[in-house]
Amino acid sequence: MENNISFARLVKEEIALNEYYSIPRLKAILSAYIKISSSVTFKNKKTGILIRSENAKIAKFFYENINKLYNVKAHIEYEKKSKLNRCTTYLVTLDDAEDILSDLNVSFLEGKIPHEIVYDDDTISGYLAGAFLASGSINSPKTSNYHLEIALSFENYAKWLSKLFAKYKNSNIEPKIIKRRDKYVIYFKKGDQISSFLVMIGAVNSAMEFEDARMSRDLINNSNRLVNIDTANMSKIVKTGSRQKKEILVIDKRLGINNLKNVKAIKLARLRLENESASLDDLASLLSEEMDTPITKSNINHLFRYMHEVYLKVSK
Repeated sequence: MENNISFARLVKEEIALNEYYSIPRLKAILSAYIKISSSVTFKNKKTGILIRSENAKIAKFFYENINKLYNVKAHIEYEKKSKLNRCTTYLVTLDDAEDILSDLNVSFLEGKIPHEIVYDDDTISGYLAGAFLASGSINSPKTSNYHLEIALSFENYAKWLSKLFAKYKNSNIEPKIIKRRDKYVIYFKKGDQISSFLVMIGAVNSAMEFEDARMSRDLINNSNRLVNIDTANMSKIVKTGSRQKKEILVIDKRLGINNLKNVKAIKLARLRLENESASLDDLASLLSEEMDTPITKSNINHLFRYMHEVYLKVSK
């Protein structure tokens, strides 16, 4: 970890750079972030939203996904507060957002979390990821003072958000709430709970770094925690493989695998059907052997993105 980049920033950027094939999870992220960290605008009798972030990657994440999900044209720009303060704020604006706010069930008056948006483990973890992106912070794992928190403006909403942790399957996280000045802060300090939370919200690499730092600092055997992360990684591989297989079967039924325009994609599709739980590295090795030419993991990723685009077209 670079000394000049906070661990909290690394966690948030990992969340923002993840690929989200689950639309319900993505909507849950957007719903939480907009509720916590955006403001409403009114122009020409239209309700708009203004999203602020001091992180360019987070701003880009919301700009791209709002445009993609709702086929609208959000705007992104930036501003600097002063010459002395080099901090740049990125602004994502949408002048007409009433339908989006309705679809995401965002209410700035109610504290309840909408069941239409948050109803299972996938959407719970997405909503918590959005909340952390909006107002979360975490201490560096190199310190002995483990601490993760999400600061909110309203007590009722903080209580509802804290209840989500218990609803997540096999959750070991027991957050507490304190009032700090004008904020209600959800927090927990146990290292294993922080690690579990990072895995839950999709920051698996950050969780691995967190655990590695804990091992180095505490000189203890953290094998059980690493197993949890390895299990999460394996679960992620299996889940991805299953999704890709289902998409390939749809392509085969409606278009025919042999009609894909890329020879590598055709062979990769058949390899995925035969090896549902294989990792991208495994598939790269198998395809390299079959094609008798080196195939990289990056190339495998590119081919699957191509097949996903084909799937979206033929499944309409």
